[in-house]
Amino acid sequence: MKKKTYFIAVAAITAALYVALTYSSNAVGLASGMIQFRLSEALTILPYFTPAAIPGLTIGCILSNTLTGCVIWDIIFGSVATLLGAVGTYLLSKLPLCKKTEGALLCTLPPVVANMLIVPFILKYAYELPDAIPFMMLTVGIGEVVCCCILGGILLLSLKKTGFRVE
Repeated sequence: MKKKTYFIAVAAITAALYVALTYSSNAVGLASGMIQFRLSEALTILPYFTPAAIPGLTIGCILSNTLTGCVIWDIIFGSVATLLGAVGTYLLSKLPLCKKTEGALLCTLPPVVANMLIVPFILKYAYELPDAIPFMMLTVGIGEVVCCCILGGILLLSLKKTGFRVE
């Protein structure tokens, strides 16, 4: 029972952090649209340390998208992108290469790929943006690389250096 409570607590804290950081990005107009720099996406490396981050990130994304006024298709499919990215990060973290510091940065890639493949279709069909999907893949991808790979990579390496583990 204690382990289950701990898992739920870690997931809830992750969700709360995701919402708070998304709100910070939203305050300056960068949480949604064709160009997105969600600071919360840096947290997508947390499944490297604990599977509890997977539901936390997904619930955080659902709440963030709902509370910032996204359309239902963005709430659903944007959260699916986050879920797929989080699961990908968790699965990659189990590979021997990713246990090493230099290989760990590969774990920042699944959220980038998931969002690059899903979000442009949301923008095109749910928000009716006129831009071409490949162009939106590029713009979403750039934001994801900055937030997931650069900011998330810094967070990942910093946490690894301190010996951070969530059991």
